[in-house]
This record gives sequence, structure tokens and C-alpha cells, in this order.
Amino acid sequence: MAGTDEDAVAAEDDALYVLTAVLLTPAKFPSVLGDDYPEACAALGLPPLADGYGLVLGQDGEGARWTVVVDDVSLVAVAVASWDCGMEYDLSPDERTVVAALPGWPLAVAVAAPGVPAPHDPDLESADQPVLSPPDTTVWGPAQRRLGADEIAAQWAQWREQIDDADFPVTGGDAGSLDDAPGDEAAEDSGGGEGAGTDATNEAGTADAGAGTTDAGDGSSGHGGVRRVLAEARAYVDTPPPLGRVRSSFAPGDARTLRADGPGWSLVARTDDIAFILLDEEPGEVLPVGRGPSLPGLLEALDKMAVRPS
Repeated sequence: MAGTDEDAVAAEDDALYVLTAVLLTPAKFPSVLGDDYPEACAALGLPPLADGYGLVLGQDGEGARWTVVVDDVSLVAVAVASWDCGMEYDLSPDERTVVAALPGWPLAVAVAAPGVPAPHDPDLESADQPVLSPPDTTVWGPAQRRLGADEIAAQWAQWREQIDDADFPVTGGDAGSLDDAPGDEAAEDSGGGEGAGTDATNEAGTADAGAGTTDAGDGSSGHGGVRRVLAEARAYVDTPPPLGRVRSSFAPGDARTLRADGPGWSLVARTDDIAFILLDEEPGEVLPVGRGPSLPGLLEALDKMAVRPS
């Protein structure tokens, strides 16, 4: 994932030793920064250009953290793909592609450049220039909720195997029904409330694919928050949300992995399978939603309007 100690780009006339890079495009952006592409760009003070950006994170010769924003998205995409495959790639963007050099890192980086001081915030002459720092993910909130959804999308098979389809209710509307899902009273009658989902976090506060599971039926059919999310997701089909709130990516077979976010919620689904929902008001809980009569149609409609990697 990281470049070599010889990788460097220009950052305000100083060499930057590249540690890693990420894409910031409508179809692929660090979701920890926001629910959609414009929100993620706003977190960095950047206009949401249609083609997006590449973010190159590294250290200068004194060890200070810098984020170099480039408009050569293809170059950064090739570098990230190479690193993901365990291959070396010398990421050295042309100075003419540099859009901005931002102090600090917007994401947590676990590595450091060899031969330079430990990573630290740069000593800026202007106090008006804010230093980027990763969002706080030590407590449950929007950033951690989105990271949990990222984990489910990346480790779908491990999360899916925790759910037994037999756990979904077959009366009062299927678990994923948008039209006739039972009310909150059903959740109370069936033992809803605490534990009515799958624990999404471990002690470090990140998504834990090994967490135990409980009754999936209650968490998906009788939960008012889940019904709200499904209704808001359905509204996206008629009124398109900000760019990047619904994204579609590769999945095995003919399926697609869908990711949708909204105010206080994240949804991860496979177009041929079930969905998982995370809510800001349900710390650490992952609520599974069964196929039902309506979920397949919703997922198909969302996939048609979703942003896809080029």
C-alpha cells in the first residue's frame, strides 16, 4: 500500500516522501470523510470536480505530514492498484498536476518514511491555514459508522455467513419489505432492543467481522430506524441525492456491491442478496435486512442510478 522511501513529489518546494495515496472521486472516496463526494471534498476545502482527485500522503524532509492533491487521477489509481497487488510503484506525479499541498493528513497512516523525523504537524507560518487530521473514530459516530460499512463491504462473506436466512420472519411482511413491515411494537413483542443486531465493533472501535450474531429477524423487520433508512433509500430513486451517496462496485458473479449513505445511516448490500444497515443511534449494531418482496426491486433501482468506477 505504501510507496518506497525514494518516492517523492514536490510540496511547496520541498521533497515529499510518499507513504500512501487514495482516490477522491465520485465513485471512490474515503467514506470516513463524508456521506457523499461533495462532503468529502468539503472536508479538505476542495471543489467537487467531476473527475476527482488523487490524494498523496507523505512526509517532508523534516518529517512533517503533508497531503498533496493532484488531478492526475489515473496515475494515482494505477499506483493504488499496484500496491494492493503487492507490487512496487514509483508514484511521482508531475508538478503541473499538483492542485494543492495541504498540511497534515486527513486519514490515519500507520507507516512513516525512513530516515526522517517521526510524523508531526508542520510548523506553519500562517495560523489561518488549518492542519488536516483524521476524523475521531474512537467513539461511535458518523465516521465510525461509515468505516463499519466499509468493513462489511470488504468482508462480505464473513458477515454474510453469520446470518441464517431462517432467522428472518415470514409473517407480517418479509424482513426487507418496504410496504408492510411491522411497527416498533413487533420489535418489543419479539424481544427487540438491546442485542437486536450484530455487534459491529471490537475494543478498538473498528468493524469486527468475527462478532457474534443474534436474531436477525427482529433487527430488520420491527426496527423503526431500519424502516426509515429503507424509505429514504427509496426516495433516492425519485430524487437523486448528492453525488456519491449511492455507489456500485464489483461483486462475484453477476451481482454488484451497493453502498448507500444518508443522514445518520449507511447501507451495504449485494444486488442478489440481503442488506446490512448501520445507524448513528445504534452504536456498534449491524442490522440485517432480508430480501422480502420489495428489497430486490429497491436494490436494482439503486444500482441503476449509482455511481460506478470508470
